[in-house]
Amino acid sequence: MHLPLPPDAQAARHARRSVERILASEPALCPRAVAEDLVLIVSELVTNAVLHADGPFALTLSLEAGRAGIAVSDGSPGLSGRRSRVGARRIGSGGRGLNIVRALGADLFVSRWDCGKQVVAVVTWQDG
Repeated sequence: MHLPLPPDAQAARHARRSVERILASEPALCPRAVAEDLVLIVSELVTNAVLHADGPFALTLSLEAGRAGIAVSDGSPGLSGRRSRVGARRIGSGGRGLNIVRALGADLFVSRWDCGKQVVAVVTWQDG
């Protein structure tokens, strides 16, 4: 799923509802407890993008048995308003939102370009 997001306070709500619908339509791929965690991760990543970056914003969700990838892209190449070098690296410590995402078991990564970045959370779980 790829979802463009509005550059306002409604972005996280819109993203949560869209992801909830997708996950509800694929119950065999994602247990309910994991789905709830994924929705919270979506909310945190989208909120961070809207609060700390420039648009355009978009959410991408990839889902397969035992694994989900959540990517939020924005129009700001740096983290925390600072421009940084182009490339990809694992995200270090950040605010409470990213700590929540990590506490839910997600691995976090960021890819940066001159015109923006994409923050990716990868969550894996055991089927059954």
